[in-house]
Amino acid sequence: MAEGLYKEGIAAQRLAPDQYPKNFADLHPPLDRHEALVESDRCYFCYDAPCMQACPTSIDIPMFIRQISTGNPLGAAKTIFDQNILGGMCARVCPTETLCEEVCVREVAEGKPVQIGRLQRYATDTAMSRGVQFYQPAASTGRKVAVVGAGPAGLACAHRLAMHGHHVTIYEARPKPGGLNEYGIAAYKAPEGFAQAEVDYVLGIGNIEVKNGQMMGRDFALSELAATHDAVFVGAGLTGVNALQADGEEFEGVENAVDFIAALRQAPDLSQLQVGRRVVVIGGGMTAVDAAVQSKLLGAEQVTIAYRRGKAHMNASEFEQDLAASKGVTIRHWLKPVRILAANGKVTGIELEYTEIRDGRVAGTGEMVRIDADQVFKAIGQTFDPMPLNGSGSAIAMEAGRIKVDDEGRTSAPKIWAGGDCIFGGDDLTVSAVAHGRDAAESIHRALISNGRA
Repeated sequence: MAEGLYKEGIAAQRLAPDQYPKNFADLHPPLDRHEALVESDRCYFCYDAPCMQACPTSIDIPMFIRQISTGNPLGAAKTIFDQNILGGMCARVCPTETLCEEVCVREVAEGKPVQIGRLQRYATDTAMSRGVQFYQPAASTGRKVAVVGAGPAGLACAHRLAMHGHHVTIYEARPKPGGLNEYGIAAYKAPEGFAQAEVDYVLGIGNIEVKNGQMMGRDFALSELAATHDAVFVGAGLTGVNALQADGEEFEGVENAVDFIAALRQAPDLSQLQVGRRVVVIGGGMTAVDAAVQSKLLGAEQVTIAYRRGKAHMNASEFEQDLAASKGVTIRHWLKPVRILAANGKVTGIELEYTEIRDGRVAGTGEMVRIDADQVFKAIGQTFDPMPLNGSGSAIAMEAGRIKVDDEGRTSAPKIWAGGDCIFGGDDLTVSAVAHGRDAAESIHRALISNGRA
């Protein structure tokens, strides 16, 4: 074991060089052809398939599994892409255990669902590895649509609009497109540059231009896009991070979990990433688990997730919680942060208060506990920053701090649609964002062809 593991404070090179690629290898190795055929034979091909009802993008799951079982993975891939053009990433990162696989008839009857996610990956990987493009743009409509954000919602929207013959320009604030898929998920869920490979596949349809380093509110105003395009789709995602509401957040060693995950995803050499010897993650969602597990995989000796409610209340799925435990992460429930402890401005620990449900709300009991730490990650949710919408004045209605839309993704402002995490009701899932973008694109298309302009 590397000596770096026992370095105090936040340090790099905690593990032997050859340990990093092993730790961050593919979480779920792909099925080979034989494995895919065997697994596909387990499907009952239900007529009124509950798995399909549970999929936010309504993929015809029995159909694509039957296509795999008959030796037609390319047909299966098209069935998937027809509904979810980012089906390859969704096969890797979707919490299938709480969506399609949770309601699989095999799961209900036997406790062992058909591995829908891995079969979906088998099909989509086959098509992408062979460079098979199923779609091409329709004849040009002469209409121009702007898409703000090159995340899952924006990419899905752009692809569907391009299919209909509209020209799309995507404005992306970061150096790379991909959004959450590129910057916000654990590295072991999509290794070997898959996120960018999928972006290239999506853009392969043509009629889509991506402008990176373009931030709404800094480099352009939404009103400008609305004035120069026939329609606009906003898929900006979430940029703010909720505060701990604990004393000492300013100390060195307190960081945002999303920034840590993004840095890890972009790091050319994982051994150079710094991580604490003793890490505490505050939160109970997927981001908290991703930050905690990856801290452990980088060589942190002790990693603790502290969550203010019980196990059943955690947004992270049971699979994710079990994954964290299997990697040596300790999950402690009914604790909320009160004070960050520090010496010479650097984190030395965190003081937490035990909690309980009182009158339907989380309340402190007055009993305290201290956990030693040299690094604390905040993973208690992100917020949407409405300030970049400044070019639209008060025309865009908000609800609970996010953009209010109707069932088709229309905002209160003419010509502007929205989807993904930035809208009220967004749930921080790639698959849901894809559905929002796809459906908004269809609404935009109907508006453009029926009215001439949105």
